[in-house]
Amino acid sequence: MEHPVKPQETLSNPIVVTPKRNLWKEIYKNKALYLFISPFYIVFIVFGLFPIIFSLYLSFQKWDGIGDMEFVGLRQFQYLLSDAMFWKAVGNTFIIWFVSTIPMLCGALVIAFLLNAPFVRFKGFYRSAYFITNVTSIVAVTIIFKSIFGNQYGLLNYILTTLGAEPVKWLDSSFLIKVVIASMVVWRWTGYNAIIYLAGLQAIPNDLYEAAKIDGANTRQQFFHITIPLLRPIILFTILMTTIGSMQLFTEPQVLLGNSGGVGGAGMTLTLYMYKQGFVDNQFGYASVVSWALFFIIALFSLVNWKVFDKTGAR
Repeated sequence: MEHPVKPQETLSNPIVVTPKRNLWKEIYKNKALYLFISPFYIVFIVFGLFPIIFSLYLSFQKWDGIGDMEFVGLRQFQYLLSDAMFWKAVGNTFIIWFVSTIPMLCGALVIAFLLNAPFVRFKGFYRSAYFITNVTSIVAVTIIFKSIFGNQYGLLNYILTTLGAEPVKWLDSSFLIKVVIASMVVWRWTGYNAIIYLAGLQAIPNDLYEAAKIDGANTRQQFFHITIPLLRPIILFTILMTTIGSMQLFTEPQVLLGNSGGVGGAGMTLTLYMYKQGFVDNQFGYASVVSWALFFIIALFSLVNWKVFDKTGAR
């Protein structure tokens, strides 16, 4: 005896399973697994996604953090374009980035090349020693550098006066302030980038170097014609990460110079200026505008770096 065909199973009434229904069915089926990974997403939404969305909303408001918000539209963005201190902070940040990036990445590449050389002994010790600078407290490092570059009782001025030279007021000069901040960046991140370069160097086949030696290439020629071209993707990565990190400098100038950025705001960086507007002047709406301006500057500058370096390497 044949079973009757149910109406929902006929060709005229097929069962339609939508992707949305199937998704919720899979989530319910694996609810225990989703429960285990939910803390990450909850923390991300609360401390990551929500502040981003709220800062965008806050950029259209005038708010001191306590009273009522006042909607001002695009007026704060318009004021940003004519804010002299904001553009000074942009200039300071770019100068510090330029002064620190070139010696830092070049030094890291040379260190990595030497650590990868077969004649170097105790490589594990040197790798750890160079990486220690990256895990050291930034506040502690800044305090030490402040004692080194102090105007009156700094270590460098003590050495200069001992040698009969005039002391240098490092923290009173517009350019030297940037040099001091850049030196802290170089000291902290050179070892980190050297370890990244070393990992890239170890991925290069030794056959290439052996073939170059047979052809009569010396160490310098091997470095510029084998090492540099094959490390180009890693160098691009370090340039982009250095750009992002340099645009977000805060602890070094804040601990070294205070919230004012030193004499004439010579050490005022973009992140320090954003902090000052929000937590010193209580202009949280305008601080949000500065933060979004910082985001677009980082994105644009990183894109320019990537395009320029990519074209240079393709030649």
